Amino acid sequence: MKQIADLPASELARLRQEADSNQRIARSITTSLEAALDYRYGARAKQVRAADAKDTGTVRFEDNGFIIVADLPKRVKWDQRRLKEIVDLISSGWGEDLAEYVKAKFEVSERAYESWPARLKELFTPARAVETGRPSYELIPPKSF
Repeated sequence: MKQIADLPASELARLRQEADSNQRIARSITTSLEAALDYRYGARAKQVRAADAKDTGTVRFEDNGFIIVADLPKRVKWDQRRLKEIVDLISSGWGEDLAEYVKAKFEVSERAYESWPARLKELFTPARAVETGRPSYELIPPKSF
């Protein structure tokens, strides 16, 4: 590290510019490769998920000896206004509007939500939106490699 730190400022600037350029190139290549993998495997992953009766998550399938691990993460977003209304409904009786004093962000654990009784889920479901994240793919080579 000292050897690099001792370089002239002009050389440090050149190295920094080169590193930044290489990072941009690498991000561009990665983005293109991710799009190509999704183009190639996205429909098949969707079919496998459908066969497993799920919309998101990780599935595995084979392509010419490679195991393809396709993940489509679930992203749940909660409508803060609706959650506040629900919380206010549940905890009414204080006589104070805490929103006058504090800001709060409500979060609901997806694991907890999934285990709630139907009556409670029914109350919260209108505030819940399920989206998907960016698909990702891992290609595991055959054991012979």
